Amino acid sequence: MPLSFAIGGLVAGLAAYSYVALGKTFPSVGGAVTFLVRGYGEGVTSGSLNLFQYFSYIITIALYATGFAAYASTFIPLTSRVWAVGVVLAFTAINFLGSRTMGRAESGIVIIKVAILIVFIVAAFVALTGKGVARLSPVAWPSPLAILTGAGVVFVGYEGFGLITNAAANMEKPKRELPRAIYGSVAIAMVIYVLVATGVVTNVPLDVLRKLGDSALAVAARPSLGQLGFKLVAIAALLSTASAVNATLFGSANVAYQIAKTVGCHRRLTALSGAVTSKDSHHRWARARVRPDLSSECRCLHGKRSFPLGLLGSQRRAPEDSQTDGRQAWVLVASAVTCVALFVVLFYHMVTTALPSAIALGITLAVSFLFEVGYRRATGRTLREVLRQTETGREIRHGHHPGNAS
Repeated sequence: MPLSFAIGGLVAGLAAYSYVALGKTFPSVGGAVTFLVRGYGEGVTSGSLNLFQYFSYIITIALYATGFAAYASTFIPLTSRVWAVGVVLAFTAINFLGSRTMGRAESGIVIIKVAILIVFIVAAFVALTGKGVARLSPVAWPSPLAILTGAGVVFVGYEGFGLITNAAANMEKPKRELPRAIYGSVAIAMVIYVLVATGVVTNVPLDVLRKLGDSALAVAARPSLGQLGFKLVAIAALLSTASAVNATLFGSANVAYQIAKTVGCHRRLTALSGAVTSKDSHHRWARARVRPDLSSECRCLHGKRSFPLGLLGSQRRAPEDSQTDGRQAWVLVASAVTCVALFVVLFYHMVTTALPSAIALGITLAVSFLFEVGYRRATGRTLREVLRQTETGREIRHGHHPGNAS
């Protein structure tokens, strides 16, 4: 498990290189939406992948909400659906208040949960025994395929760094701030994940660990911290899943907003596009995102009810790589190879052990493609305006003519 987290972190670090390069070159609120259009043009490929990305956000929010519900029910015995719906509604309301409020809420949650995890890590290593260390021996490791499959599954825990590019247009100095934010988030998360995973494995016998499911981390705190540790880590898990819902709602709203402006959905939203890049108008930006945010929320709640979320946790897409922009080509090649390798391993695992998840993946991709093709034929609209709408504000603020963007 620690090795899977380490491999997942290394792959995320390689992918982060592309996000940094693209984010600095094309700072916008569109993030990967803009990157895909820049890399592949305004055709059906970009449109379909952007819709697929949007659907993947919805599935991921539902997955995080389900994880939140699993821990919340240990404190107050309400049904899983009530807790899952409640956390999505709560953070949808916070996102309506604007990116500044969302950021403050996220910062507070992260500080508390990281502090709890540090307490767990220290306690776990203080309580370390020879028997616990023996569980880390390579003799007990599974096959390389199993380790790589684990890396693919836990990769979802690193993907939040991609959402940072959605805030690039609102950064004062994105070329300096974006690399620090992305590389820092991946590195810190990797260290915490590996140490926490090591603490779990060394504190709980493997035969017991396999049966625990969602409560594994909290149970692992008992040997070193007792019942108080169980509650503390359960709170940390609640905060972790809640902050993931919060951040992913922010990203999905941005994606939905760009799609709405670009392909002509919700025409009245287009008039509010100036709020996207204005640092002093976060409340207007919140109002501009109301419709797509509600759309994301409703689809998420439907996904919570309808999809096999336990299987779909492994469905999230690998980060996109494209343009070199003069950067180190070997990093881009390594990123592409490792992301594709993890996807192939994970998809093989899905097909052989969780076929409904693989089918759902294929259906989601097919629906994205068919919707994009059908909408273009019905309306004649394309992605032509996405770059002007997401980047013009920043270019004007920095004294560049919009026509120089290409």
